[in-house]
Amino acid sequence: MLNDKLKLRGDVVFELKDKDGKIKETREVKNLVVNAGLEFICSRIAGNGAPVMSHMGVGSGTTAAAAGQTDLVSILGEREALDSTTPSNNIVVFQCSLEAGDGTGAITESGIFNDATGGTMLARVVFPVINKAVDDTMNITHTLTLSAS
Repeated sequence: MLNDKLKLRGDVVFELKDKDGKIKETREVKNLVVNAGLEFICSRIAGNGAPVMSHMGVGSGTTAAAAGQTDLVSILGEREALDSTTPSNNIVVFQCSLEAGDGTGAITESGIFNDATGGTMLARVVFPVINKAVDDTMNITHTLTLSAS
């Protein structure tokens, strides 16, 4: 009997820097690939023409991440275009930089999307607050790892 067990794991790293580029805080958390994200992955495998993941958003929502969610609870500013998307060795890395003035405030959630507004959310993470001041910058790296075990 063949028993395949496919696993999808999400990890996120946040790096907050002050106006002089000094690291103020680094945080690593696990994220949730939501149902809409799983459906998106399956549809892309089947050749569906859905747009690729292209944006990241941050927000101040504190509702726990759940599989049925389709957007952030309370977005701060606008979704930002991803700086890069890199697939390699069963891993996809999504990177985004929030410049000074972008996503300012008490950040407690982040997500990956395939559109600047609307679209499909791939993954969402909720975490203890990271306070991003107006002059701060933040690098966010969402990593999805696919494994058979």
